[in-house]
Amino acid sequence: MSLKYFAAAALMLGSLAGCSVFSSSTATKPAELEQITPAIAGRVVWTARLDTVKFPLAVTSVGEQFVVAGSDGTVQALQASDGRALWSGNVGQKLAAGVGSDGRYAAVVTTGNEVVALDAGQVVWRKTLPTPVVAAPLVAGERVFVLTVDRQVHAYDVKNGDKIWILRRPGEPLTLAQPGIIAAFKDTLIVGQGTRMAGVDPLRGTIRWEASVASPRGTNEVERLADLVGPLARSGESLCARAFQSAVGCVNAERGSLIWSRNVGGTLGVGVDASRVVAGDASDRLSAWNISNGDVLWTAEQFLNRRLSAPLILGATVIVGDFEGQVHFISAATGKTQLRLSTDGSAVAAAPVVSGNTILVATRNGGLFAMRPE
Repeated sequence: MSLKYFAAAALMLGSLAGCSVFSSSTATKPAELEQITPAIAGRVVWTARLDTVKFPLAVTSVGEQFVVAGSDGTVQALQASDGRALWSGNVGQKLAAGVGSDGRYAAVVTTGNEVVALDAGQVVWRKTLPTPVVAAPLVAGERVFVLTVDRQVHAYDVKNGDKIWILRRPGEPLTLAQPGIIAAFKDTLIVGQGTRMAGVDPLRGTIRWEASVASPRGTNEVERLADLVGPLARSGESLCARAFQSAVGCVNAERGSLIWSRNVGGTLGVGVDASRVVAGDASDRLSAWNISNGDVLWTAEQFLNRRLSAPLILGATVIVGDFEGQVHFISAATGKTQLRLSTDGSAVAAAPVVSGNTILVATRNGGLFAMRPE
């Protein structure tokens, strides 16, 4: 499948630019939905609404709540069991990235390129960033961590917005205007730096370890784009990720070493459990790999060109959404479809997330659909 790119943002000194990606699958007829006899039961247990989601939303699951955000700048926390609003606030601008939260504090980035922190829905501070952001901030350890498109990492005090440190890495001629990796593993901050996964000291902003997930290939800078893209998926000590259009691989976070990497196209993040890694390729062919060694366990082609979301693995089931708002429940052991639930007909806007036994799916039209397989 061919890929097209365009420069999305001119960054400092003109040395870096963001790239956004369109897939030719948008012009390729998607696979027809297969006729299925449900093998498991499941239902939508509650719904809620946001403004439309026109930015790369990341829904945060923390404790027994989901923290969500809409394009109009509204940020809210919802009780996972019944969808009851716990708090809500608005940052006064449209959003470019979000949302990160530790349950009390939340952080988003506006189209005016400000990182804004909220305490239980009340705006407590905002800071202007030097370069654009498309990845949701990370809120952890009383800090807000922000990954910019040129892969700088900024750390702020969550209470007052004081700048604590900046990690600047050698720049690439092009970087990808798609959410990168920023996450936590124990007392280590995990960030994507091009093709490398890096473990960072969250107190000082210094590198503890690096592991390369992919080897860039191609004859020019565009073809060699292989930035790590979110969401990062974790199972125990294994951190697994997608290198854009290049590879899927897993890193041991304790040792900071690559476990395995497999060449495979695709642009979205992965899902994991204790046994397997699941991801779609550039044609939305799903594959599962053994998390220990990268051996292929199965492939599934029933969703070709349906513009799938990144997957979630919950128990024996893989959950993935598509461009029509259909949510597919797939056997994690075989790749066979077990159940399908509908939303509002618009594309699933983010990787499904889970709190307890409740799965939350957000759509481009702002629909929030909480589902429970049974």
